[in-house]
Amino acid sequence: MTNYLDFEKPLAEIEGKAEELRALARANEGMDVSNEAAALDAKAASLLDDLYKDLSPWRKCQVARHPERPHCKDYIKALFTEYTPLAGDRNFADDHAVMGGLARFNDTPVVVIGHEKGDDTKSRIERNFGMARPEGYRKAIRLMQLAGRFGLPVITLVDTPGAYPGKGAEERGQSEAIARATETCLQIGVPLVTVIIGEGGSGGAVAFATASKVAMLEHSIYSVISPEGCASILWKDAEKMREAAEALRLTAQDLRQLGVADKVIKEPRGGAHRDKPATIQSVGKAIAAMLKSLDGRDAETLIRERREKYLKLGSQGLAA
Repeated sequence: MTNYLDFEKPLAEIEGKAEELRALARANEGMDVSNEAAALDAKAASLLDDLYKDLSPWRKCQVARHPERPHCKDYIKALFTEYTPLAGDRNFADDHAVMGGLARFNDTPVVVIGHEKGDDTKSRIERNFGMARPEGYRKAIRLMQLAGRFGLPVITLVDTPGAYPGKGAEERGQSEAIARATETCLQIGVPLVTVIIGEGGSGGAVAFATASKVAMLEHSIYSVISPEGCASILWKDAEKMREAAEALRLTAQDLRQLGVADKVIKEPRGGAHRDKPATIQSVGKAIAAMLKSLDGRDAETLIRERREKYLKLGSQGLAA
């Protein structure tokens, strides 16, 4: 671990001490610190359990944004074979915040699309921190329409703070591109499944996640606005993000209860970033299960059920 969250500082101290002991032992042959290090490891494991036993919504936001969580490209590399990226929206440019193309999942031809944040300074700037511009959404539309034309299931991986709000993006029709992408999700007659792997921010996430089945990682979030943005609007104070996170009901558990998410995928103890291979394997199993649940449905049925799913959202609350 090289990045600890604010609430993990006590854990950082204990794990740091354990590593210092081992480094000291490596530098001094014959020094045995195994018992002391093991005791510190046990203390760290117990503290980790306590920290993650009942995370508040704001802490879940922090975990969802952890820079070492597996990203879209990690899932594509591990879960898909014969991945052939397709670039550009055939209109303006190629947006590197959105990646996607043709691939095989469990030997089945599919189209995979996702947000990519990048994993170091250079790639984060290139990927615009996962915030897509209009050309990114138009690229996704092109790929979804391609999937519909050839009868290929679509798998989307969502991890974005939201669509890019810059002047150029607005001039090129950001809101229209998001609306068209959402419309395309509802119109394609093929299975469409989504996994929220980190942040699901605003319309930038909805444009990929208006799917037949939506799964969320245990510590992922999905909301119409960030807690900081909500706090700035409602209280004119971004520091009230903790209260906003509570009010927004943006956690996977809340959204499963509300019917927005169909499945919550359990993460390793301490979050997805502490065991990437296990997290990726769990996501792969969830994708396979969601696709299997849609087997045998014709295009008309898939479109009708997907439309009905979103028309019904919130109806119980309105009735009450």
